[in-house]
Amino acid sequence: MLRLVLELAPCLLGGFWLGRRFPTLPSRLAPPLLRWGMPLSLTGLLLKGGLPLSAIPMAGLIAGLTLGGLLLCRQAPGLLPTRSLQLGAMVGNTGYFGLPVAIALLPSEALGFSVIYDLIGTLITWSAGPLLLSPGKSSATAMTLLRTPVVQALLLALPLGLTPWGPLLGQWLWLPARIVLWLLLVLVGMRLGLVLQRIDQADQGERPSLTGALVIKLLLLPALMWLLSGLLQLPELMRQALVLQAAAPTAMSVLLLAEAADAQDAGGQETLPAARLVLWSSGAAALSLPLWFQLTAAM
Repeated sequence: MLRLVLELAPCLLGGFWLGRRFPTLPSRLAPPLLRWGMPLSLTGLLLKGGLPLSAIPMAGLIAGLTLGGLLLCRQAPGLLPTRSLQLGAMVGNTGYFGLPVAIALLPSEALGFSVIYDLIGTLITWSAGPLLLSPGKSSATAMTLLRTPVVQALLLALPLGLTPWGPLLGQWLWLPARIVLWLLLVLVGMRLGLVLQRIDQADQGERPSLTGALVIKLLLLPALMWLLSGLLQLPELMRQALVLQAAAPTAMSVLLLAEAADAQDAGGQETLPAARLVLWSSGAAALSLPLWFQLTAAM
C-alpha cells in the first residue's frame, strides 16, 4: 500500500499545484503525451507483461457489464439527472489512473488484463459517449477510435510481441513507460486543479446530486465485477485486475464529451456535473481503491 501512495500522491498533488499555478500548462503538455507518449508507454507495458491473448474473451464481460449498466443508468433519471452523470457512473479513468494503480499493486503479468479493460472502456466511451451526450448531432468514426492511444498501442504491440525481440523491447521501454505514466498522473492532477477552479467560479445554485453516480462508480460497479468474475471462475490475478479497473474514478473523457455537447447546445447543462463527478470520484478513489485491493487479495 505504501508503494501505491508513493506512486500516486507526489504526481497528483504536484500536478494539482501546477494546474492551479499555471493554467495553460496542461494544454501544452497533453498533446505530445497523448500523441506519442501514451501509445509508446502502453506498448512497453504490453511487451513487458506479455500479451494475454487467451484473456481476450473477458472483453465480453467488460463490455457487457459497462453497456448493460449504462442502459440501466439511462432508466434512472431521478437518481442520475444528467446524461454526463449516467456516462460517468460507468466509464473510468483506467488509462491515466487505473494503470499506475495496477503497476503499484499487481505483478507485471496483470498489465495485459488492465490494458484490455482500458481498450474496451475507451471504445465504449468514444462510441456510445457522443451518441448519449449529443444524440443526433455526433457519432464516432473509425478514425476517431484509431487515434486513441490504447488502440495505437495494440496495433504496435501485437506484431512486435510475435517477434523474438518483443521481450527485449519490453525491457528497454519499461522505464520510459513508467516515466510517461508518472507524467500522465501529473497531467491528471493539473486537470483536477483546473476543474476545481472552474467549480469554484461556477454558479453555486442548485447542484445535481453526485451521490448516485459516486456510489455506482466506486462501489456498485467493482462489486458487480468482483461477483461476476467469481461466478465465471476467472483466475485470481485477472479478477483482481478487473476489479481494480472497474473501481477507477470517472474518466476525464466524460468531461471532454460533456463540454463538446454543451458547445453544440446553448442550453446544455452537462459540463458542471461532469466536472464535479470527475473531481469527487478521483478524490474518493484514493481511499476506495486500496480497500478494493485488500478485499480482492483477502478473498
